[in-house]
Amino acid sequence: MVGQRFLEAFAERGGHAPEWRITVLAEEPRPAYDRVHLTSWFSGTTADELSMWEGEFGEKHGIDLRLGDPAEAIDRAARTVTARSGEVFPYDALVLATGSYPFVPPVPGHDAAGCFVYRTIEDLEAIRAAADSARVGAVVGGGLLGLEAAGALRAMGLDTHVVEFAPRLMALQVDEGGGTVLRDKIQELGVTVHTGAGTQTVETDAEGAVTGMVLSNGATVDTDLVVFSAGVRPRDQLARDCELPVGERGGIVVDPGCRTADPAIWAIGECALASDGRVYGLVAPGYAMAEAVARQLTDGSGEFTGADLSTKLKLLGVDVASFGDAHGTTADSLEVLYANSREGVYKKLVIGADGALLGGVLVGDTESYDLLRPLALSGAPLTAPPEQLVLPASIGAAPGPIALPDEAVVCSCHNVTKGAIRSAVADGGCADVPAVKKCTRAGTGCGSCVKLLGTLVADELTAQGVELSRGLCAHFDLTRAEIYEIVRVKGITTFARLIDEHGIDEHGHADQVGGEGCEICKPVVGSVLASLSPALGEAVSGHILDGEQSALQDTNDHFLANLQRNGSYSVVPRIPGGEVTPDGLITIGEIARDFGLYTKITGGQRIDMFGASVDQLPLIWRRLVDAGFESGHAYGKSLRTVKSCVGQTWCRYGVQDSVALAIELELRYRGLRAPHKLKSAVSGCARECAEAQSKDFGIIATSAGWNLYVGGNGGMTPRHADLLLTDADYDTLLRTIDRFLMFYVRTADRLERTAPWIERMEGGLDHLRAVIVDDSLGICAELDDLMSRHITSYEDEWRATLEDPDRLARFVSFVNAPGTPDPTIRFVPEREQIRPAETFVAGPTLEVRSLV
Repeated sequence: MVGQRFLEAFAERGGHAPEWRITVLAEEPRPAYDRVHLTSWFSGTTADELSMWEGEFGEKHGIDLRLGDPAEAIDRAARTVTARSGEVFPYDALVLATGSYPFVPPVPGHDAAGCFVYRTIEDLEAIRAAADSARVGAVVGGGLLGLEAAGALRAMGLDTHVVEFAPRLMALQVDEGGGTVLRDKIQELGVTVHTGAGTQTVETDAEGAVTGMVLSNGATVDTDLVVFSAGVRPRDQLARDCELPVGERGGIVVDPGCRTADPAIWAIGECALASDGRVYGLVAPGYAMAEAVARQLTDGSGEFTGADLSTKLKLLGVDVASFGDAHGTTADSLEVLYANSREGVYKKLVIGADGALLGGVLVGDTESYDLLRPLALSGAPLTAPPEQLVLPASIGAAPGPIALPDEAVVCSCHNVTKGAIRSAVADGGCADVPAVKKCTRAGTGCGSCVKLLGTLVADELTAQGVELSRGLCAHFDLTRAEIYEIVRVKGITTFARLIDEHGIDEHGHADQVGGEGCEICKPVVGSVLASLSPALGEAVSGHILDGEQSALQDTNDHFLANLQRNGSYSVVPRIPGGEVTPDGLITIGEIARDFGLYTKITGGQRIDMFGASVDQLPLIWRRLVDAGFESGHAYGKSLRTVKSCVGQTWCRYGVQDSVALAIELELRYRGLRAPHKLKSAVSGCARECAEAQSKDFGIIATSAGWNLYVGGNGGMTPRHADLLLTDADYDTLLRTIDRFLMFYVRTADRLERTAPWIERMEGGLDHLRAVIVDDSLGICAELDDLMSRHITSYEDEWRATLEDPDRLARFVSFVNAPGTPDPTIRFVPEREQIRPAETFVAGPTLEVRSLV
């Protein structure tokens, strides 16, 4: 990552062809990738998605990337590097970004079959392969990476142990109090923690496979898989071999400009021993070093003067953060503490003698990290009593406004200050967070500063007199949640009445003459009316193709199918829980064959049929409906699928009938219109084959009942779901999911998935639990009633359309020539099926000349 950041910074400052010929010698078989989010690979993030090497980056900047061909030797006198392939490369400047290697304690059995390290994608592939046949996993090391490894093992269904030599977990980041809370919360999740004990021996069987571990305190751990995550060591052997100075405990000695004793060689990242005597093992200091060397090589001005070592992350579902002087080593500093063992929350602030915030530790609740970290780094005095910064709002008054100085570093990964962000908005014309990210790189590293970034952008726009509308669009100065409440309370049944009574004109005044709405508000109101139709009674049709409703829908909803790139449509019948009979499979196959459709099994355990024209849709539906299928709502903002493993019925690890529950949930919530699509899954045991923790609501079986997770999603910003209920019985589980879904439908913003909805919610998961489990707002009976009305009023949209001639009339390619196929829809054969034909438009030809 640090080497890649150097290349980017060097290119940004003009260091590219033709002035420089850049060669990268890489040991791994792939370009640089994001190790910070490496664990997300276990939850479905691909190696390509982790990659930091974008498209034609190398070609654009004249970079020769040599994968799988690391440097083997440096000849400082000749200024050459010899690669493993034997090729010799001359250099004017040499940058060493060799990183670190995992430290494996030299205990007996450390190299046995079943022992792994946790460093590269290849390491993770090996761990996952071994986990398929393992029962118990142990992680040696209770630091950041060790707890991530433990989370991965647990997610793969292994009984998991963590062995940490220090007296507490994450000893470098959290203090004793924070470590106690962290240990308790992790053990509540089923991970066994051994602190104050080292690994003495890894035991093996006659074939050399791991069978257990003996600890220094005499305890034993029965395990068949061991992951060593006991720290890292600088990879400085190249420097040692060419007699560059290294530190007593490793690391290539560099000056403030990251230059070694040889003026033509620099070292950056985890292989470097900085001028302050430290080897930095986090990405932010490495990036700062990379940028310093890029400046050195382009204008000679760069220096590395230390970096922020703050950390914020979620480990095994537990929020943990530390920043600044977290351990209170500053003379005369004082501590302000808040601890609630019942809630699993620990907060400590370190306050200087002058009243400035020096640092802190947060466990279980890191909501205030985005504000506290830059405030501590700035050294500015607090403008509010420090106890107000740790007490929950229910105990102490909410803290007053705390102003960050412009020099406060908001994004430590790229060293972006509040002043730079304000300048990007005020002078650079950036009007939203994506624009600021592109302009300053803030928020593009670990991502922990994005929330604060949004606040700063909004504050700066407001300071400039830009009025930030919270409304849905130009026609409504209302949020989606407010529109939902107005429709529900006033019994509004049409878009026309809603916009007449609550719409605004282009000047922001009440629209007394009505309006037509737009592509934003019409689908939102259509969804609200559809979701409330059971409660509104016969005054509004629940079918989205009836009357005014048909004019409010998105493109896909207009034809109850998904529009594809060439103008054809795909048809996805519902297959609850992924369970389908042989006759059902035969029917789908015959339909696809007879209509010449492309078929594919989706990630949600359904079969998608592509390539249907509009006029073919009713014909296809008729055959599906007659065979017992119904709409899978793949086209709607509604429940898509409830994925399932085979559960205890077939699997030897299963502890509950996951298939039966998945089918029941999918049939229970089918057709529920929501602010965004909903996905679910049910796993029959902790091995999690259905990937329930990446869904909007997911259920994992336990021997005592069901664990309910909410707020997960995949996509561009993957997020693991949060644990809401443990060992719930059947009735409690269904009741809680009912309320969760109806509360989401009621309060979420337009196109807001459940993950950001919960993150945006004041109080987050705790508030959600209070509302839908403890009925803190007194609305649970109403949520229950709304869900009951939905369940009893459901009808299949395909079947209802087939039974109504007026609805069927819209399914023609040309209104004035029914039955005429659309000539623009063309296909070509591929792998014994079809795909859309590519269309090329001729344009001007440009001559491009290359400089080599």
